[in-house]
Amino acid sequence: MAKQLAFYFDASSCSGCKTCQVACKDKHDSPMGIRWRRVYEVCGGEWKQQGKAWVPDLIAYHMSVACNHCENPVCASSCPNKAIVKREDGVVLIDHNRCMGCKYCEMSCPYGALHFDPDRKVMTKCTFCADYLEQGKPPSCVSACPMRVLDFGELEALERKHGTNKEVYPFPEAVYTGPAVVIKPHPTTKGKEKHKPLIANKEEVRT
Repeated sequence: MAKQLAFYFDASSCSGCKTCQVACKDKHDSPMGIRWRRVYEVCGGEWKQQGKAWVPDLIAYHMSVACNHCENPVCASSCPNKAIVKREDGVVLIDHNRCMGCKYCEMSCPYGALHFDPDRKVMTKCTFCADYLEQGKPPSCVSACPMRVLDFGELEALERKHGTNKEVYPFPEAVYTGPAVVIKPHPTTKGKEKHKPLIANKEEVRT
């Protein structure tokens, strides 16, 4: 089986500080409005009365989201110019010499990972800090996290260590693209259906 690099994210310990998001923008000098890694603020639930007291029955957690370098990247299959390629290590990259900025990949990605650069007139996305990988360094988001909730490695190794969960709201069903990510969910996600969670910072994450 070919090597597949992947991210690990521990939602149960994420404080939502957005250091990963800032580190990504700083490393890649991303223009205003382009965020290859975004931190979702998820909340929901209600207060319930127990006797004379009111107790919280809430859902509240953060999700650090970037390109998941999917095993079956629909962005690549939707690109009419074959500008999106998947390397042998599983990293999905954009060939900007072929990209014509049509945004088909952006429309097809269920994770909102593709971003159009209006200055360069091309699509952009997380590169897994491919240049850092070649130097034996971790991606900038991973090394910057003060809570150490982000990690990376080969998908099989991460799954053996942390399990195989890939579906935490607002993520879609993993069957569609096979995202190369492993997520430790926040404890409050167990009540997701009854809590009807919402994304509190939609304008920030462009959902």
